[in-house]
Amino acid sequence: MLRSCAARLRTLGALRGPPGGRRLPGREPRPALRSFSSEEVILKDYSVPNPSWNKDLRLLFDQFMEKCEDGSWKRLPSYKRIPAEKIQDFKTHLLDPKLVKEEQLSQTQLFTRSFDDGLGFEYVMFYSDVEKRMVCLFQGGPYLEGPPGFVHGGAIATMIDSTVGMCALMAGGVVVTANLNINYKRPIPLCSVVMINSQLDKVEGRKFFVSCNVQSVDEKTLYSEATSIFIKLNPAKSLT
Repeated sequence: MLRSCAARLRTLGALRGPPGGRRLPGREPRPALRSFSSEEVILKDYSVPNPSWNKDLRLLFDQFMEKCEDGSWKRLPSYKRIPAEKIQDFKTHLLDPKLVKEEQLSQTQLFTRSFDDGLGFEYVMFYSDVEKRMVCLFQGGPYLEGPPGFVHGGAIATMIDSTVGMCALMAGGVVVTANLNINYKRPIPLCSVVMINSQLDKVEGRKFFVSCNVQSVDEKTLYSEATSIFIKLNPAKSLT
């Protein structure tokens, strides 16, 4: 697995060009990348295959895309930044909009989309409205290492929170995490692919209860289990 990770890093390095920004003979220099606040970067969908995806992630992606053809499932697009309309929607649900500082918003980007392709979080989410299920296909890159050769527990928690949170959001609107309880069963090897399966269990008033498990592609290995509670924000009430 470590050799696979190292090979992928070398491939990604070759795609990006020589170290130190040196220009190869006969090649024109690339134009400098603009800041992530540019419209081009904001609108790029990162939940589609790129060269860093391994064969397991690509195969699962194709299988779920087939499920989307009859409308029973849908793929969720994912960007480096939260779209402006969703930011505004979240702000209207806060008791004090001043908690969100306007001058900082132009410099923000999602934590899970802050790494170059293949180095951090590679994932795509699919949602079934009928089943109230969210499935995240996740490949943890080499920059997410915790124990040698394995994904950091905090990175796993991040993806679990993102998945169950999106499940609650799709079912009930703007929500925030109130409780997240994770039982780690086995470590996840770096650069491997896992499925995070989440399910809306019940709704009590503004509380949304979502559970999930993290499994291997063949569903034979259970890596983690989690339960969570999300609170639907109400513009007329505080977060307390």
